[in-house]
Amino acid sequence: MKGVVRSASVVLLLALALAPLHAHEVRPAYLELRELDGGRVEVTWKQPILPSGDPALALRLPLEPRLPSHCVEASRALPEVTDTVLLERWTVSCGDAGLRGARVEIEGLARTLTDVLLRVRWADGDSADHLLRPDGPFVLLAASSGGLAVPAYLELGVEHLLFGFDHILFVVGLMFFVHRPLQLVQVVTSFTVAHSITLALSTLGVMTLSQGPVEAVIALSILFLAVELTRGADPSSPMSRWPWSIAFGFGLLHGFGFAGALSEIGLPGDARASALFLFNVGVEIGQLLVVGVLLSLLWLLRRTRIDLPPLATQLPVYLMGTVSAYWFIERVSGLL
Repeated sequence: MKGVVRSASVVLLLALALAPLHAHEVRPAYLELRELDGGRVEVTWKQPILPSGDPALALRLPLEPRLPSHCVEASRALPEVTDTVLLERWTVSCGDAGLRGARVEIEGLARTLTDVLLRVRWADGDSADHLLRPDGPFVLLAASSGGLAVPAYLELGVEHLLFGFDHILFVVGLMFFVHRPLQLVQVVTSFTVAHSITLALSTLGVMTLSQGPVEAVIALSILFLAVELTRGADPSSPMSRWPWSIAFGFGLLHGFGFAGALSEIGLPGDARASALFLFNVGVEIGQLLVVGVLLSLLWLLRRTRIDLPPLATQLPVYLMGTVSAYWFIERVSGLL
């Protein structure tokens, strides 16, 4: 089974090779609208940026929130720049019309791959969340709020895994060590349990790590798998016999990486547990989709009975090692 899984991985890994080599986390942007008395609205806008030694040269996405024309800017604070986020705050006056029923749009979103979590806090205490995407960059705010829409966090979890090419490569690399269906269940379960632990600890502020070093070590974990695979993945080695243990150990690290998507936007105070749970479920759905695609390729190869040359079965391993080494060097260079 292992040999066929390697063959099936060729197609998936070649497809990943066509993706951009810059595999930093695709983090969502965050827009909060907090309604105050007298038609005033406090606006908080966070968007991911690429790190730079000079904050003035930080690269930002061409995104701009667009509020209704009757909302006039009243005041604006100086922007704040961190290693990963540009934070802007300002206040607008929307008069008696307010924001209910108004159109809110993120200009430029259609030309990106990121999402924007829009959180609205009404003056009467109601709240609502909306997930704006490149194919749906605007929303009409309902005249009456139906409460917090935490399913937005489920969608964020799915997309975070599917667009996290380094996480996908790690999962695929683990699959190379799977010999039996039972081991597949063990690997997926171990990785799930491990990253769920550190995701919760990091998001809730119990234990946090800087995202830069975490992303560098995640790339190193993929390189580690690739090196082990070049040695032939000896069935008698501990790596091949107990891949679940490797999945659990590195899963703890990847959980801190998953938390990067939530660290910038935070969790809704009135639904922290459910939002965190749904984000984690979304990550698992994305992971199962990747495993499902790989197993489908395995089934197709069994049906077609295509005999691939030895070079084709080894190519994914060297490709994975090359890409992960590039990511590691790039991310370490960014830290220095």
